[in-house]
Amino acid sequence: MAETRENPMSAALIERCEIAPSPDTVAELTLPLLHFDITWLYFHPVKRLLFYGFPCSKHHFLETIVPKLKESLLRTLNHFLPLAGNIVHPINSGRPFSRFVVGDSVTLTIAECNKDFKHLTGNHPRVSDELYACVPQLPPAKHSSDAVILPVLALQVTLFPGHGLCLGFTNHHSIGDASTIVRFIKAWASVNRFGGDAKLIDEKSLPFYDRTAVADPDGLDSIYWDLLKRSRSVEPRRLSFPLNKVRATFVIRKDDIEKLKAFLLRRRPEMHITAFTVTCALVWVCLVKAEAGAVPDDEPEYFGFAADCRGRLNPPLPGTYFGNCLAFVKAESTHGLLRGKEGFLVAAESLGLAIQKTVYNQKGILDGAEDWPMEFRKLIGKRLFGVAGSPRFDLYDTDYGWGRPKKFESPSIDAETSMSLCKSRNFEGGLEFGLSRPKKKLDSFAAVFTETLRNL
Repeated sequence: MAETRENPMSAALIERCEIAPSPDTVAELTLPLLHFDITWLYFHPVKRLLFYGFPCSKHHFLETIVPKLKESLLRTLNHFLPLAGNIVHPINSGRPFSRFVVGDSVTLTIAECNKDFKHLTGNHPRVSDELYACVPQLPPAKHSSDAVILPVLALQVTLFPGHGLCLGFTNHHSIGDASTIVRFIKAWASVNRFGGDAKLIDEKSLPFYDRTAVADPDGLDSIYWDLLKRSRSVEPRRLSFPLNKVRATFVIRKDDIEKLKAFLLRRRPEMHITAFTVTCALVWVCLVKAEAGAVPDDEPEYFGFAADCRGRLNPPLPGTYFGNCLAFVKAESTHGLLRGKEGFLVAAESLGLAIQKTVYNQKGILDGAEDWPMEFRKLIGKRLFGVAGSPRFDLYDTDYGWGRPKKFESPSIDAETSMSLCKSRNFEGGLEFGLSRPKKKLDSFAAVFTETLRNL
């Protein structure tokens, strides 16, 4: 699902190459797309950036770093073959599937950027367009008489001479969720850092591909495909520049999280309370309060996110299962309740109830899953906010041999009303989240958020 775009802030292209797994791996690997994957078939590409403060010259970059990254990528793809393959979307009949054949490859772009590295990696507001100098594009779809062939992964390594590097990852969501893609990112880092894949094999962190291990007694695969097929073009949505947004990163420290938890425990001791729920509740409420007077009090407000199902299915799947394995969780309230004096309590309670209803459902995490596509289709055009990422995935410990990342960014949030969320780089036990919004809205949110934390 390549994106058509005209970005005036592109980096200077040094090289664009194709990295293919070793031809002696397997001749072909085909995986059916299950209902977990079909859900994301028409979703926009997912983009992640990892910035590394590793000052080096262009000569060292091209003569040492790039060759090593190419070799380690090849070795890593030997274990992650579907990422070098494509999604095949039949035009007339049959369900989509993932297919790798010998000769398939991943596009790797090598680029150079003269932008201010310190500025790009800060937490302060920055023009959202600026990050796209480092974001790779998925190659365009290929059309045959009976199918559309969709590349699933594109990579970019961008040099900031004398300052650092940026690794950019863009993937089709139907090939894998955050758990799958982050495992690939960390596997590549391990192979690059240690010079081989022995550590991956020793730690038993290689992907698990057996789709027959996913039980489907309720026929969700057929239900989802019947609902989604031909409902939209497989061609991408256009991302046009300027985006007219600014992005900023906000940090919530462990002490603040504990204060928020303590407040909720005093009021609702039975409530499901985690760092995730209190952070999401706080952001949700601050976003609503930042729009004071602009929305009717009876207007519904929704907060959606995905929960990993791997360990909660019957039978459970291993954590290394390759693909998507997510349940949809939806909290709801009204604008007036969230804007009111007890807004944070209302938000936290709504999120807690939604998690209890789905994740801890006694009938199983997939209870009611046959209705999820239609439920979320009804939310199109509604006031829905969501989360991209999770504190479970700590990308700040991803070391390619250059130390810890200086900054993680999620350009994906530019395309939707959501926030990125991950562990804080600098504050143990804290979290950081990113927002990309029109400048006035971001400024209003920042003021409300800062005041709320000050009054804890």
